[in-house]
Amino acid sequence: MGKVVVGVVFDSNPKVYYFNPADMEFKPSDKVIVETSRGLECGTVSFGNKVMPEDSIHGELKPVLRLATEEDVKKHEENLADKSKVLKSTVERVREHKLDMKVVGAEYTFDRSKLIIYFTAEARVDFRELVKVLASEFKTRIELRQIYERDSVKMYGALAPCGMECCCARFLKDYEKTSIKMAKNQDLSLNPTAISGFCGKLMCCLKFENDHYEKVALKLPKVGSFVNTPMGRGKVVGTATLKERVKVRFYQEDEDGSSKEHEFDVDEITQVREQSDTVKEKKENKVLEEPRDNDINKSEKNNQNFKNMKKGDRKGKKKGKAQNQKKK
Repeated sequence: MGKVVVGVVFDSNPKVYYFNPADMEFKPSDKVIVETSRGLECGTVSFGNKVMPEDSIHGELKPVLRLATEEDVKKHEENLADKSKVLKSTVERVREHKLDMKVVGAEYTFDRSKLIIYFTAEARVDFRELVKVLASEFKTRIELRQIYERDSVKMYGALAPCGMECCCARFLKDYEKTSIKMAKNQDLSLNPTAISGFCGKLMCCLKFENDHYEKVALKLPKVGSFVNTPMGRGKVVGTATLKERVKVRFYQEDEDGSSKEHEFDVDEITQVREQSDTVKEKKENKVLEEPRDNDINKSEKNNQNFKNMKKGDRKGKKKGKAQNQKKK
């Protein structure tokens, strides 16, 4: 069983939120008025009525109140147009109060019952006086919300090093976990400025092709290992993960004294097992071998000799004690 939901997105966030259609039919691009935890908001339908598994829905769904009318759309556009005025005024008030914070965005709820102002700061900021001043100026409830640089880029967009809009603002619904190891897997420069996005964090796109690189890396030999090629045995001096090719250096030298290097597809080579691995395997096999009959007989004979030797020692000790008692 599942639940019928409607997917809705908002101007400040590309993430799709589920809402209860409340027995109404919706189609993509419809403007709707919905009830959220922040109040009434105007959103755009991402996908119409759709049955979703219950385990993908958490908590009670808020309802879609109605399709947006022309007046609703006009009011929503006015709210968006006033953002620049709010931002300009808020930045001036922050300077007046000498607060160490950066104002990055603002938005009204649909009915203007609340004005949410987003900011970034490196430390805790006491903005209580600022809230009072802004509430008096805009005649509504003020909510100052601290966000991180990555959230700021996601909400308002920025150009990535590739020249396109940042992935988080363009299409990513959630942040992808990235690590420096992904850059190593893809043979990228480890210079922080080369692999960091506009937010200062590692670029989200490092995750996109990482699974393919990890899969191909399992086929490639390690740099420094030896391989057999159609031209003979050589040493791996480089790999091209994306091309699935290996650069091999051969021991034979050219007339000018330089060694030969050639590239091969990974399917054209076979890895040479190291001698240490072979020796280790032989030792393991030797330990696992079953004892031969001669070995068992020798072992039993040695045990019997050991027992007889112990008996002789005990008899010798008893005789020694008896002789000492006679002398006394």
